[in-house]
Amino acid sequence: MTTHHDSLFSAHEEALQHQSCPQCEADLVMRFGKHGPFLGCDHYPECDYIQPLKQNDGHIVKQLDMPCPECAQPLVLRQGRYGMFIGCSAYPECHYLASPEKKPQQTHIDCPECHRGHLVERKSRYGKLFYACDKYPQCRFAVNNQPVVGVCQQCGFGLLIEKKLVSGIKLQCADRKCNAYQNAEK
Repeated sequence: MTTHHDSLFSAHEEALQHQSCPQCEADLVMRFGKHGPFLGCDHYPECDYIQPLKQNDGHIVKQLDMPCPECAQPLVLRQGRYGMFIGCSAYPECHYLASPEKKPQQTHIDCPECHRGHLVERKSRYGKLFYACDKYPQCRFAVNNQPVVGVCQQCGFGLLIEKKLVSGIKLQCADRKCNAYQNAEK
């Protein structure tokens, strides 16, 4: 014999209340979009009112003793999808995020493609290092390995990349059409 408690199956009173659209007074219904759930007007497409539902973008790790420069609320250290970040405690009303303003590290190697820019160290959204021309988007040259100044012995391309292989460190031509290996000079 099974027993159940009515309190487990009773709906919360607020969940049964319908909100009305401030533009046309119709009911707001829950919809799901590419950015998550939201409340939208039941009379869509005649009425295009939407209200985003509050999402938890990161839990608070520590409250800091610094005020937000935009709204004077305290700043907090949060853990998000891509790591730790500093943001305003009044989110979502205030969207302030503190950024470290880290400049890309220059390698002082001229770009072999456009000959105007220099290669800089960058990080992909997955955290992997790569080296790209600082004249992006005009120049789209990029390599995944450490660039080395030198000339390819086979095709004459003006840049080599350092490859760590089982047999030791080798230099490879940075030109995708060539990819020839040569021994690292010590």
